[in-house]
Amino acid sequence: MARQHIWTEKDPDGRKREVRATKFGGAWRFQSKFSDEAQWTYYDYPPLEDLLTLRQIISRKDQRRRASADDVASLEKLVHEREGDEDRDAALRRPVGAARRPYPPQLHQND
Repeated sequence: MARQHIWTEKDPDGRKREVRATKFGGAWRFQSKFSDEAQWTYYDYPPLEDLLTLRQIISRKDQRRRASADDVASLEKLVHEREGDEDRDAALRRPVGAARRPYPPQLHQND
């Protein structure tokens, strides 16, 4: 049985955006569209902001016993993986030659 969660939000320009997250067969599918668009956008990798919003929705529903512990656990896993991807992407965007921290100076002993 598919479980669907729907919410709306407004972007800084005031455009209304509807997001739908559906869990079917153990996998989450995300889609969204702005009110002025005709077609839905489907995400293979949903934006982190959408995952965090869905996590809040699911945790509130879980407190009212309207969501399963499996839903909470699978979302926690997705958020953790996505946050790891964000960190890795940021590291890949670092300019060439820019190190995270300077290397310690090498000490040479006089023989």
